[in-house]
Amino acid sequence: MRKFENYMTALITDFSHVYEDEGFAVPGAIVLDLSGIEGTSCYCSAVEEIEAKLPESLPRLRWIDSGDYHYMTYILAGREKEPFHLMLLDNHPDNQDPAFGGILSCGSWVKALQEHNAMLQEVLTIGPDLKDYPEGWAKGKRVYISLDKDIMSKEYARTNWSQGEFTLPKIEEIIRKVAREGEIAAVDICGELSVSKGATPEDLRINLETNTKLLNLICQN
Repeated sequence: MRKFENYMTALITDFSHVYEDEGFAVPGAIVLDLSGIEGTSCYCSAVEEIEAKLPESLPRLRWIDSGDYHYMTYILAGREKEPFHLMLLDNHPDNQDPAFGGILSCGSWVKALQEHNAMLQEVLTIGPDLKDYPEGWAKGKRVYISLDKDIMSKEYARTNWSQGEFTLPKIEEIIRKVAREGEIAAVDICGELSVSKGATPEDLRINLETNTKLLNLICQN
């Protein structure tokens, strides 16, 4: 895997000011304040408005707020100009049929990506059913990794969704394997818990610690 060139230009999509709550920051990151856009929580009726705010060239490392905004992967992956395989690490498959007139949502974005993104070759979902990484899966592939921290137990993440039992070391092991076997096209990470959604100081501390470890891992590979 190529290292993340100039990872300091990570993209942070700020819907809820959760990273400010945590005290998490990547120096030099592109921070998009999207908190004033209506129609973004869980269901997104503002896709075009969000797309218009994105930089022309996207950093390969993206932090996309809570799982309520996981549909951002659909928007960000829409910028891919080469074929890619999606590896989703999530406690939920996010491949439901869209509701409310087909509006993009945090639960339907995978299905929408499969139907509308010609660059997407395959989706591998680890979490709800598949409990481990299939050895060799990424060999020779260009992989977009999308991580929702609700795949992890509460020892490592605090979210506003039902959580799985994966450990952070297990997630780190999976990312390292993909990096060894293939090329990582991009990584996005969601699964935060903001003060406005009830986060306690302990919740914020745990999420900050995990984010910092993930940042360090990615920047070392």
